[in-house]
Amino acid sequence: MTIDTTPDLEPASPTQASGSVFTSKSRLRAFFEAWPPLVLIALFWVGVIAVVVVGAKWIAPYDFMALDLRARLIPPVFMGGDWTHPLGTDELGRDVLSRLIVSIQISMVIAFLSTLIAAIVGVSLGFIAAYFRGRIEQVILMLIDAQAAMPFMIIALAVLAFLGSSLFLFTILMGFYGWERIARISRGLAISANERGYATAVRDLGATPFRIYSRHILPNIASTLIVSLTLNFPEVILLESGLSFLGLGVQPPMTSLGNMVGYGRDYIQSAPWIMLAPSAAIVLTTLSISILGDWMRDKFDPTLD
Repeated sequence: MTIDTTPDLEPASPTQASGSVFTSKSRLRAFFEAWPPLVLIALFWVGVIAVVVVGAKWIAPYDFMALDLRARLIPPVFMGGDWTHPLGTDELGRDVLSRLIVSIQISMVIAFLSTLIAAIVGVSLGFIAAYFRGRIEQVILMLIDAQAAMPFMIIALAVLAFLGSSLFLFTILMGFYGWERIARISRGLAISANERGYATAVRDLGATPFRIYSRHILPNIASTLIVSLTLNFPEVILLESGLSFLGLGVQPPMTSLGNMVGYGRDYIQSAPWIMLAPSAAIVLTTLSISILGDWMRDKFDPTLD
């Protein structure tokens, strides 16, 4: 008599069979919890803007200053035009897409340099106030309060009206927007960091104040400062667009997003695409950077845990 010693193969339990499905779902859920879809869309748009800024010279299909009066006010593709000018042309026959690409480049460069200037001024004054304290701190706090009390748009209008508008002066002027907020934040963070053990230990080892603040305190508060800068960046874009819209910002033959909106307002009924393209770029860019700034604040700000 032959005995079958082959072990019976039990069917896989439903839990085992669906384990991989649940694992993949949990991984996907964890990914979207860490990276919400709205943040991914904002990252994608910011990446597109970065590519445009770096490669505007090679991406633009035409020279942004090239005139073609025979091709005036051609509508974009989605309004019955053709792919020769995907976003249409303006009142002088200039390609709107090419001008939009160059405008994005100039506006983003101005916003980046201005935010960098504001960061340098604000962090420097904030650290000086945190280190010296006393009268020097009071003077810096008075400057901060005075800057915060005055509408920056009025200051910018007065300066540009009296001194004229060159690209260099305009960028430097934009750099003085928001420095008081950065100075206030950096001062508070530096005072808090000075009370911690690592700053005291480095100071007892004989490190200079510059080394303590630049090599030890600044890296430890950098995440909070970066979040503040991401919130300041879209405000500079909107300010630059507003001044350029009024004709006091970037001057012809150069172009910017606000400059394009200003020129397109006269054709808002007959050729709305001239104004809509830069307006959409301003809204999407500022919204995307603001979304990333809020997300970074939730991720890196310890007070929100």
